[in-house]
Amino acid sequence: MTPQTLSKRIRTFCEDNYNCKLVEKYQRYFREGYDAFGISQDLFTRQKNEWLILYKSEFGMEGFIELGRKLISTGKYEEASFAISFMEAFRDDFKKDTFQELGCWLENGICNWAHTDILSGLLTYFFETDIVTLNAMHKWRFSESKWKRRVVPVTMIPLLKTEKNYISLFEFIDQLMMDPERVVQQGLGWFLREAWKKQPAPTEKFLKKWKDDSPRLIFQYATERMNKEAKEKFRKEK
Repeated sequence: MTPQTLSKRIRTFCEDNYNCKLVEKYQRYFREGYDAFGISQDLFTRQKNEWLILYKSEFGMEGFIELGRKLISTGKYEEASFAISFMEAFRDDFKKDTFQELGCWLENGICNWAHTDILSGLLTYFFETDIVTLNAMHKWRFSESKWKRRVVPVTMIPLLKTEKNYISLFEFIDQLMMDPERVVQQGLGWFLREAWKKQPAPTEKFLKKWKDDSPRLIFQYATERMNKEAKEKFRKEK
């Protein structure tokens, strides 16, 4: 068995288990499109675990990275899901190069918010274990891929639990506060909402800095948990 052969087996498995009802059920959650087979979560998990048992030792992390590149590039929802799920089994083997490899997936096939946000959970692990620093995402803020730009603030959300200096985090997302893409704005708003819940004073200072310039969707998400009076402070001046 080779990664290339397994990728073909995965496609056959997905085609054999196509479920149009599940595709119809979930496609409404994806504005950007949902090219899927409709595999149930139980079936997906069971098959993923079976393939890991069979090939984890044989392929190793590098083999599954090669497989992941192939699966990500197809645009099929479940194939990308398999690629990301396989990598979760190799956390103990992660290196700096792995971080950048996963980042490339955001430019070479990942095309929806769900996979972007799931991948962000893996990326956060690199920070939590000191494999990389925040600077590893420096260039990601300028990527042509809106998904790679979105993953920056979303990956930073768990860092709010351990980072005491939020100012440095806000400085890092400064570059994104005028981003034109809805999915990036949502990610920023999500991050700022969570930051406000933990450190409201510096978060509000940052929001006031941008309230007259940044897209309103960011503020819609960022102020979601505030009361009406608090929200008024961040209305755009006419």
